Amino acid sequence: MLRTMSSVSKPLDAVCEIISAHSETSKIDLSKISIQGMTQSSNDVEPGDLFIALPGEKTHGAKFAAQAITRGAVAVLTDEAGSKLVQGVPVIVAENPRRSAGVLSAWFHSEPMRDLYSVGITGTNGKTTVTTLLHQIMSLAGRESGLIGTIETRIGNEVLTSKRTTPESSELQALAAVMRERHMRNLVMEVSSHAIALERIRGSHFAVVGFTNLTQDHLDFHKSIENYFQAKASLFTFEYADLAVINIDDDYGLRLKEMTELPVVTLSRSNQGAQWHYSRIEHEYFGATISIRGTGGILIEGNVNLHGGYNYDNLLMAIAIAVESGIDPIDISSNLAKLQGATGRLESIAVGQKFAAFVDYAHSPDAVARVLETARELSKGRVIGVLGCGGDRDRSKRAAMGLALKQGSDIAIFTSDNPRSEKAESILQDMTQEIKNLDEKNIIIDRHEAIQSAVNYAQEGDLVIILGKGHETGQDILGEVHSFDDRIELAKAIEEKK
Repeated sequence: MLRTMSSVSKPLDAVCEIISAHSETSKIDLSKISIQGMTQSSNDVEPGDLFIALPGEKTHGAKFAAQAITRGAVAVLTDEAGSKLVQGVPVIVAENPRRSAGVLSAWFHSEPMRDLYSVGITGTNGKTTVTTLLHQIMSLAGRESGLIGTIETRIGNEVLTSKRTTPESSELQALAAVMRERHMRNLVMEVSSHAIALERIRGSHFAVVGFTNLTQDHLDFHKSIENYFQAKASLFTFEYADLAVINIDDDYGLRLKEMTELPVVTLSRSNQGAQWHYSRIEHEYFGATISIRGTGGILIEGNVNLHGGYNYDNLLMAIAIAVESGIDPIDISSNLAKLQGATGRLESIAVGQKFAAFVDYAHSPDAVARVLETARELSKGRVIGVLGCGGDRDRSKRAAMGLALKQGSDIAIFTSDNPRSEKAESILQDMTQEIKNLDEKNIIIDRHEAIQSAVNYAQEGDLVIILGKGHETGQDILGEVHSFDDRIELAKAIEEKK
């Protein structure tokens, strides 16, 4: 984990005071013990750190306290249960250690997100593309910016691999502090519903939060679509932000607009009553020629290399927030043609074949349907789709995803995604259970063979699209991650067809 060069050590008694926690070693003078940093990963502990041991779904972080202490941890923050697993250093016991970790991390780093123009984007689909486009707009306008998201983390020109969409609180605040130290002006990041519910963003504050849409996903975690929405909606409060930018074409966005306490900027692809909307979208081979109207009659127009209505929604949000941040609309117009979509999102694979080929990350029913609609618009012939569903995740969406693939493709091929601890056969059964007249030969467990089969079907003018994994470079089977990249596999299959 990155560390700032100018972090100031903090006495342990001040830590207790900040989070209103008590120490299991009250006889020790905690003011004489200082922490130099903090982390929730025992592998990242450095001498002088506070180790944050959180309860998890499968195990308790306190079980790794001994390793953390060996690496130099001088104290442990945990809950009552975790405190019984720690020996040898002061233990700070908090009723809600996740919440305490967020507050403490922001305090330790002097609330770095308030010193940046911080933007948080949430929603089921579009988070990665919105943040990618906004980061590009800011960079092209000469604003050095940080980016935190599903695919990667960027600090200026430095690129780090992201472990999760939204980092744990100690890592998030440390990253923001490093960005501030390196004179970044902006931070653009994805905010997942898991991160909100698990309080990873506690202690964070954004200048702007954006809401893209909400459709069925992650119900294995949230249990209901209402819980899922409420998790997203809890970001749109003065605790976390100053301004909301909301897509009101989405029913949940419209609902959020009415219930949030924040001032709201509205977006719509076609509703001219929204503060930001399109007055023209002319589809071209390269993408589209667009005209956007914004607050105060702002006009932004030009050519964009993007396809699909949902991507125009993503672009609209990125542009609206960029203008809110102070970027000149003229600069945005002049740079429109330079903008590129996110890696693995409707990413074209072209190696000289006579049919189109794409890879996309779509892994919810709505996302699959939307991407296949766009594929239909782009194809001169048939649409050949390949899709699997992830194991150990929301089972309730599998049948809907299978139906979306069947309905949106001329040839639908069902395969594995990341089966994890589940049997691929069981996942495929869930996917296909509601499909009538199913062609059994197009149920292909091996993802490599499924991709090759799709390519073998393809004729001149057709479009092959591989869905579900996008930018991912591995396939998780029974806890072992095998090297697997849809983009590479698709390119190889095309070469072999030739």
